[in-house]
Amino acid sequence: MTQTTSATQDWRTLVAKKRKQLDAQIPSEWRLTEKFLAGIPANGHLIEADVVRGSGILSEKELRITEEYTATTLLAELSNGSLSSVEVTTAFCKRAAIAQQLTSCLTEHFFERAIERAHFLDEYLQREKKPFGPLHGLPISIKDSFCLEGVQSTVGYVKFLENSPASHNSAIVNILLNLGAVLYVKTNIPQTMMTGDSENNIFGRTLNPHNTNLTAGGSSGGEGALVAFRGSLLGIGTDIAGSIRIPSLCCGVYGFKPTIDRIPWAGQVDDLAMEGVPGLKPAAGPLAHSLNDIELFMSTILNAEPWKYDSTTSAAPWTFPQASDDPRQLTIGILPESKDFPLHPPVKRALQSAITALEKKGHRLVYLSETPAIDLAYANRLAFQYFVYGPHVDHIAASGEPPVKSVAAMSSPMFTGPFPVDMELPPFGKIDALHKARKAYAEAWRKTWVENNLDVLLAPGAQNTAVPHDTFGWPPYTVVWNLLDYPACIIPYGKASKELDPEPMAITDGVQPSYDPNAVDGAPCAIQVIAPRFQDEKCLSAARVIDRDIQ
Repeated sequence: MTQTTSATQDWRTLVAKKRKQLDAQIPSEWRLTEKFLAGIPANGHLIEADVVRGSGILSEKELRITEEYTATTLLAELSNGSLSSVEVTTAFCKRAAIAQQLTSCLTEHFFERAIERAHFLDEYLQREKKPFGPLHGLPISIKDSFCLEGVQSTVGYVKFLENSPASHNSAIVNILLNLGAVLYVKTNIPQTMMTGDSENNIFGRTLNPHNTNLTAGGSSGGEGALVAFRGSLLGIGTDIAGSIRIPSLCCGVYGFKPTIDRIPWAGQVDDLAMEGVPGLKPAAGPLAHSLNDIELFMSTILNAEPWKYDSTTSAAPWTFPQASDDPRQLTIGILPESKDFPLHPPVKRALQSAITALEKKGHRLVYLSETPAIDLAYANRLAFQYFVYGPHVDHIAASGEPPVKSVAAMSSPMFTGPFPVDMELPPFGKIDALHKARKAYAEAWRKTWVENNLDVLLAPGAQNTAVPHDTFGWPPYTVVWNLLDYPACIIPYGKASKELDPEPMAITDGVQPSYDPNAVDGAPCAIQVIAPRFQDEKCLSAARVIDRDIQ
């Protein structure tokens, strides 16, 4: 990716030019009128208000295409020609354009290019009498950090606006194209991609379509908002501390963080991290409307032998059992609530409701204790130390742009205790000590798993639901599984209710969000299912059983 520098251009000039370029790419007939925008509900409940239908931009058939199918069922129609790729792609381009105008969930959109691709796929099906591949004609959205040849990847840094468009595809992009998918948008992220609120100075703040006064989460917040809005049925995010799972729980969709390097990572934006420095590694994974679609993504990508596209990808095929093979009874560990990260009432209620439903179905539940060996606050401090111990490049200062509010806040778990490892150690001593601390914590969890004969763990995805902007804070219930490299799945379950949970809960440490029953009323709740490393198939199989038995 080539880069130029421009000392004379103010950062605001670069941003204005980029926004004008993107705005011009939305066809005039897909634009929302001032009169329509004036009628948007003041409470910001876009999905509840059915704003897409009210806009009149989608036809009845396009509404059905975007609202009545899953990715799995839509693929069947595309593969047999009942629906053309052009009409499906056009429908999702239109809906994504509306989502962008209402929630700022996109960074790049290339609708003409997508429809050209759809024409090619329709012609192929007609000529060859078979689909191009297992994802034939399916529109798939991708996070901005993935590279697509000819399209910029700025990941929310104004400095990167001076970069040329990508000259290559990320490995996962090549796989998707070879499988027959249609790529049409890239989705919004936070400046630094390290906060729970997807805002940056280029593309603005992503809003939650359930309630635009609440965060859509981060860092894959654009994906969460777009999928929730059904501007995409299947999107791809990344997760190093909860960046798939937080938007999923905030926006009420399913999300899955696989074991590291099962989904190809190669070819993403350069310059974001020092190569080779030991630390927490991110994982790529899906957001969708059903576990079937999560499985569709995982199985299809891994059956495409991704190690042929990316040398860092593990050569482990997907061995997902059929629904008929799902276990009838599970041994489920219940993660204890951390005294340092107390659960908000709606989250506690949703978790207890799920536990009660699972007990009634005959599952064996094991209530774990918050022992020092598996202490959540300690794990969060260790994860945070991995984020801050090494060298970092400041891409914000380079352009003169200011940090956004959630970045400036620099939330951390250090109010719970000291760093696990002495920061004054020499570099290699520090690396060794961090490794030993991480290994010891993983060993404690191995013993916990084996001694209790657990299948999976059930936990909250966060101590809170979606919360007002810039208040999400530190992600204690997700980053611990990144530290351990455990696969983890978010299942949407229930909603916050000011009637059922009327008492506010004030948190005064300055890091965690308080509970305001009026502010979050109606926000989606969720639970999280976790399994040990490389037991991704078991994690999703158990999630399928749990989802079935609690709904």
